[in-house]
Amino acid sequence: MMDPSSNARPAARASSVRPLRMCIVDMNDGHENQAIRCFRLICTEFHKHVRKTNPDIELELTHVSVRDKCEMPPRDCDLYVSSGGPGSPFDGDGKPWVKGYYDFLDHVADDNQRRGASAKALFGVCYSFEMIVRHFEVATMAPRASRKFGVMPVYTTRVGREHPLLDAFGDRLFAFEHRNWEAIDLAENKLEALGGKLLARESREGQDDKGVAILGLDVTPGVETVQFHPEADRAGVVAWVRRPDQATAFREAYGDETYERMLKTLDDPTRIARTFSMLIPGWMVRKFNGMAQERGWEKVGPPVQDMAAFGTESARAQGAN
Repeated sequence: MMDPSSNARPAARASSVRPLRMCIVDMNDGHENQAIRCFRLICTEFHKHVRKTNPDIELELTHVSVRDKCEMPPRDCDLYVSSGGPGSPFDGDGKPWVKGYYDFLDHVADDNQRRGASAKALFGVCYSFEMIVRHFEVATMAPRASRKFGVMPVYTTRVGREHPLLDAFGDRLFAFEHRNWEAIDLAENKLEALGGKLLARESREGQDDKGVAILGLDVTPGVETVQFHPEADRAGVVAWVRRPDQATAFREAYGDETYERMLKTLDDPTRIARTFSMLIPGWMVRKFNGMAQERGWEKVGPPVQDMAAFGTESARAQGAN
């Protein structure tokens, strides 16, 4: 397998099996964080899963840095995961990378109109969610009154509970959030015209006690996106929330008891460990299986929750015995 930090193509292989081509679309504007490591881990773990039924399939994993280097995703990948990143979703207005990114989104959507289930697919997170919302004009991006961060509940809509992206989670899931912006005022007619669906919200349907933000969308065939961070593993969350500045800010915003309770939930298999293991990997399985016949692959089974990959204390302890 090629070095995930490289965006170069590997040399041709003797295998007659078409490789699985995946791309990490890095929207971090040159800032290092835990998310890209997490995406690489998810991609490599998915490759292991694929090889259970496709032992000869190789992974070509490409990484492009869009905002700082104006590197655009190659058009020949199968699956794209587009990351979060710092700043405002309006920061790039007028810059070449924005047009390039929007052209890429249109390319994915157009490919799905032409080819259906066998087409390439994109999953967007946080900053990418904000850019996708703006481009397809399915809601309004607005600044929050205060930053929202930490492990938070995400409430599925009735449609979301029946959608394959979130149907494993019931009426809510838990995810790491870190954002200063929110999508509000859903453009229902526009979303419907695109063939999209509202999948998740900040509060339960019919309520706004926890906020009014839109958190999950199936925007149009081939483009699914969430405002939260389903890629976050234990190490990534701990690295963030144990930073003195972040710990202090969280305690001031939510209280000491909530901070300690949040840390304890990191080893709970029903909370963000489940989100990490099931959400993006489930999307990958579904999209892989949709394109499998055309590409000469065998379909794969559903994802299995792996607490060791997530990095819980209990899993590490068992591995040391």
